[in-house]
Amino acid sequence: MTTTGTTGTAARPAPERPHGLRDFYENPAVPVASGDARSLRQARMLAAALGPATRGARVVLDVGCGDGSAARVAAPLLAGHRVIGVDWSQDALRRASGHLPYVVRGELTDGGLPFASGTVDAVLFSEVVEHLVDPDSALDELRRVLRPGGHLMLSTPNLAAWYNRGLLLAGVQPVFSEVSLRAIHGRPGREVVGHLRLYTARALREFVTASGFDVVRLAGAPFHGVPRPLRALDRLACAVPGAASILLLHARKA
Repeated sequence: MTTTGTTGTAARPAPERPHGLRDFYENPAVPVASGDARSLRQARMLAAALGPATRGARVVLDVGCGDGSAARVAAPLLAGHRVIGVDWSQDALRRASGHLPYVVRGELTDGGLPFASGTVDAVLFSEVVEHLVDPDSALDELRRVLRPGGHLMLSTPNLAAWYNRGLLLAGVQPVFSEVSLRAIHGRPGREVVGHLRLYTARALREFVTASGFDVVRLAGAPFHGVPRPLRALDRLACAVPGAASILLLHARKA
């Protein structure tokens, strides 16, 4: 299986990382674009949760916004709501400013996000959690800024994606997993994007629940890097989230 891109926004939210890893994420050559199919499905979930802006404009943080491509896809569905891009990387924010009216440099640790507690209606957390050294503290910080009942829209690659199950049986490293920041070893693909953690559907549910959220829905999305002959099968797998390429989770602050 040959992959053609990265799964996520390659956000830079962890200042406690070793200097070399920070440099890796600040490198403009590291891919930051995310697949439009995943972005569109996630935006539809968020738009349904928020309702139209005629009922009142909501504040949405796109944490780990990367180059803003996900916000570009979501913009027509979130018209009237105030979407603010947040990222650790200045390079990413420069690119995101072309798609987002508001961008802010922020980190999930080392003082936290530059927003008061309980002031945000929703957080988009798109393919960020797999890059984090300390995902527990990250979700604590997202929960802090959310209002009671606020929405968390989290997406991440699925360790148990349908093709990864076959690869593991064959003794091949799963897609999305990485053992080095210098090169891909033992699995299909060419691009290193800095994935540190991977989740199954069950693990993601349990993790988010333990962090003080009520899971509303878990859905699946396709991966844009799946080879073209297999993309129809990848879309079909979305009907069973536990086997889909990408996990989309909607939760609310408990």
